Amino acid sequence: MNSKVLDTLEYQKIKDQLLPFLSTDQGRQVVKELLPSSDVNVVAKWLDQSADGATIMRLEGEIPIPKLDDISNIIKRLNIEDASLSGTELAAVTKLLRTTQAIYNFFESLKVNEVELRTLNQLVDRLSLQPEVTQQLVSSIAEDGRILDGASRELRSIRAQITRTQAEIRGIMNHFIKGASAKYLSEPIITIRDDRFVLPIKAEYKQSFGGIIHDQSASGQTLYVEPNNVVEKNNQLRRDKLAERVEERRILAELTELLRPIRNEMKFNGNIIGQLDFINAKAKLAHQTHSTEPALSIDNDVNLRQARHPLIDPQMVVANDIAIGSDYRTIIVTGPNTGGKTIMMKTLGLLQLMGQSGMFIPALEHSQIGIFDDIFADIGDDQSIEASLSTFSSHMDNVINILNQATNHSLILLDELGAGTDPKEGAALAMAIIDRVTEIGSELVATTHYPELKAFAYNRPNTINASMEFDFEKLQPTYRFLIGIPGQSNALSIVEKLGLDKQVVSNARDFTDEDSQDINTMIDELTEQTKKARQEADELKVELADATDLHRDLTTAYEKYQANKEQLAEKAREQANQVVEEAKGKADTIIADLRAKQQQVANSPVKENELMDAKGALNSLEVAPQLKKNKVLRREKAKHDFHEGDEVLVKSYGQPGTLVRKMGNHSWEVQIGILKMKLDESDLEKGSAPKPKKAARPRVARTKSAGTSPTLDLRGQRYEEAMHSLDQYIDAALVSGYPTVTIIHGKGTGALRQGVNDYLSSHPQVKSFGYSAPNAGGDGSTVVKFK
Repeated sequence: MNSKVLDTLEYQKIKDQLLPFLSTDQGRQVVKELLPSSDVNVVAKWLDQSADGATIMRLEGEIPIPKLDDISNIIKRLNIEDASLSGTELAAVTKLLRTTQAIYNFFESLKVNEVELRTLNQLVDRLSLQPEVTQQLVSSIAEDGRILDGASRELRSIRAQITRTQAEIRGIMNHFIKGASAKYLSEPIITIRDDRFVLPIKAEYKQSFGGIIHDQSASGQTLYVEPNNVVEKNNQLRRDKLAERVEERRILAELTELLRPIRNEMKFNGNIIGQLDFINAKAKLAHQTHSTEPALSIDNDVNLRQARHPLIDPQMVVANDIAIGSDYRTIIVTGPNTGGKTIMMKTLGLLQLMGQSGMFIPALEHSQIGIFDDIFADIGDDQSIEASLSTFSSHMDNVINILNQATNHSLILLDELGAGTDPKEGAALAMAIIDRVTEIGSELVATTHYPELKAFAYNRPNTINASMEFDFEKLQPTYRFLIGIPGQSNALSIVEKLGLDKQVVSNARDFTDEDSQDINTMIDELTEQTKKARQEADELKVELADATDLHRDLTTAYEKYQANKEQLAEKAREQANQVVEEAKGKADTIIADLRAKQQQVANSPVKENELMDAKGALNSLEVAPQLKKNKVLRREKAKHDFHEGDEVLVKSYGQPGTLVRKMGNHSWEVQIGILKMKLDESDLEKGSAPKPKKAARPRVARTKSAGTSPTLDLRGQRYEEAMHSLDQYIDAALVSGYPTVTIIHGKGTGALRQGVNDYLSSHPQVKSFGYSAPNAGGDGSTVVKFK
């Protein structure tokens, strides 16, 4: 990617937005070296990493990475033979190794919790864990670089001896502070000079006190004296401290040698942690800016949905849909200045750079970017004083370089193409440049003032006009991008709104070309139609969201109902089976008892009362008492207790009928309207007695039936047949409880459509009706709403 476009589109400012979210020097280095890639596999891998970072941020907060210093200089020192690291350097290495282990453990916990990641697990698996080395460093070096007592037994012993010696010295010197010698002290404290414990003695008492003088105050009034009876103790303390330093140097050398064989692994770990820190930062920035993952198009079909410029205040920026590559490869944006043309073009270019850098883009989900081998931009005033070039010359110099370098996989952004010279020559030059870009095969977005380019764009294949919307009522741009509509000149309309004499404005219009006026009128109408369509689309979007929510709630409620219904039915079956089993067991017991009694000898006949008791016991098992009292079972039984003349509901058709006669064990002849049909009892449900008909159709409960479709297709039927079908269908739909149905009549000659309209106009239960939406059939179908 050429460096000029990075400067023109302010790519560095995007990288600067990542810096506050970084924790490591390695991560900052990754951002410093970051550049967009034209390799689709690399970009896809980077975006997968960003998606993993976003997933982790959503579920766990972020990858646990503390502040880490760059250890590259430490690695260089390890490459020098016999060089030893300091405690501070070892502390930095210890922190890196501990962080490596912590990150590995973190990702292992994600695996246990079955968190789905695309690629980061493979990256983390490449970390080189050094548990033994890490443990030894942790037990030897403190976070501030101090060597801990646990580094070696010898060091622990030496430091214990130092502590005892210091305690003995302080004990002796405390006698001077609290005893008779206290009068010689300038203040009652013990201090240190030249690593030896001393007392502050008044200068006039130096002969009386005795001892070795090590220092004096600036005024000379105080001498720092080592008493004679602690000299040997101080000597012992010095020897112990020298031994401590020797042991510490030995420990540092030993730990350094421990790290030397794994120096390359540590450097590699640092690089991976830097990558993870960078991925963390991308996820945080995406969350802050409400950015989403773009899809990739190897054909460079760009489709940005409600894209926002990432460097403009989110409260002020206007989002726009920007598409290029699929239906057209060249966009000519016309219209006046201050309308946002340049910002729109920069938004396209900058979001491409972000996406090709593996970053999420500030646009709605399902946006798509291309993989361009290079992006070229000539935007802004490039007047060069040093090269003695005018604005026009400088722009042309840039355009020449672009045309020499661009390929059929490039994206070119040209602002104010052909400006800065004679309008006719400038317009001709702009057309020729656009044709040249078309020959190369690059995708192009160009802005211009020249009206000639409007017709030029209209007549060229794979080329489309575009403009930025302008609010004439408020006399200000809306910054909305209008694809397919060329820009119009606003000068005369603006000055008229501002109050310029109407005669002057009229004279000015007379001077303008009549074709230009017609074009401006056409553009004004197109702009108004587009604005209206956008408003309707926004309203439909809200209605669709509400309908989707309602459908989801109804589906959930229906699923719960179905689940509960099955559970209740299963429970009822289990209870019934249990009752039957119990009754069968009791009956078997009674029968066995009777048989046993019948086998008794003749001189011991069964008594009459015993037979009566057994018969009563059997009769009591005929219907279980709890089932006799069960209201649900009684109600279900009543629904299927059929007799000739009963009113029934035919479930498969959702229609009422009358039982004519029984035609078998489980079949009936049923009268449905003018039809007689043979139906199985399982398809029938006993209904209420017929009610006297009224002039108006009674309102019915809106309970949908599975037997009637919410759509009636009349296409292919004759007029009389269609009207009869329509009449029967409306009755069935009302019985089925549909609040709304759709009648498909087609367009054809319009006779069938008119007949449907006439019938619906006269029906007392029809609340309203109208043609379907354009994307749902238009005037080929009619949507009916019932009262």
